[in-house]
Amino acid sequence: MDFIEFVRERWSVLSFLAYQHMSLVVQTLLLSTLLAVAVGVMLYRSTWGRSLGDSVTSLGLTVPSYALLGVLVGIFGVGVLPSVVLLTFFGFLPILRNVLVGLNGVDAGLVESARAMGMSRPATLLRLELPLAWPVIMTGVRISAQMLMGIAAIAAFALGPGLGGYIFSGISRMGGANATNSIIVATVGILLLAVILDAVLNLVTRLTTPRGIRV
Repeated sequence: MDFIEFVRERWSVLSFLAYQHMSLVVQTLLLSTLLAVAVGVMLYRSTWGRSLGDSVTSLGLTVPSYALLGVLVGIFGVGVLPSVVLLTFFGFLPILRNVLVGLNGVDAGLVESARAMGMSRPATLLRLELPLAWPVIMTGVRISAQMLMGIAAIAAFALGPGLGGYIFSGISRMGGANATNSIIVATVGILLLAVILDAVLNLVTRLTTPRGIRV
């Protein structure tokens, strides 16, 4: 079957799967960001905390996603839940690393000046440190988003939502009718979603970064 005809006949299904894929990535990315910022804020002020955070991110990123998915399926069964846990875990790691780098990159003199002017520690964090570290943090978010697009496809192995199911279906039927079309359309769809999400996150970064430190 012609590729264009293949896409046209399955457009409603493909568009729904693309929506599921993007929804899974965006929701887990938001959860990962909230967790990473919260943990980073707790760790960045101490040397041991920064070392712990760096160690966790370095070790965590060496874990094979397939292996972790297998463990999660053994714990939670197949479906959405192991997919959410898998993506949240891997999304959390680059963001945490950038939270620590960003907060520790804030000029200590500025922080001391703010404290000397009577700002409380929470106020200094919210009004000075986090805004200055925000571009670095958002870089971590964008890295995570691109990584999660691919991992979401792997999650389909455990019957997770998204376009990954078409890839695995095509691989399992390799040599059969439309097997290659299934793989290509899902792969291209995921790439397009990754480009769209990165463009949106780039815009969000520009809109939420204080004007004085925009590049």
